[in-house]
Amino acid sequence: MATDQEFVDFLVDQMAGAGDVSFRKMFGEYALYRGEKVVALVCDNQLFVKPTAAGRAFIGEPVEAPAYPGAKKSFLIEDAFEDREWICELIRITVRELPAPKPKKAKR
Repeated sequence: MATDQEFVDFLVDQMAGAGDVSFRKMFGEYALYRGEKVVALVCDNQLFVKPTAAGRAFIGEPVEAPAYPGAKKSFLIEDAFEDREWICELIRITVRELPAPKPKKAKR
């Protein structure tokens, strides 16, 4: 089951207070970006936030699951994204801890 565009639009709107959140469609699902960093994936209408130590401390006891078969575990945010302030804070925390993306190699 692929993710609905309306669900992605809702999540991006909920996260607007965290800064410039955007999305990119990938393989029928979506990656959510804050600036140039991928902070979350949306797969099968579920939100998976990249795991960080500070994010774990903020959530308390997060549910962890892979976004798709073979993926590393992420924090599965089941319905807390309904709370705009909470999800914005989680995204801000996540962005601060994630490393900068690696520079892309030049094409030949």
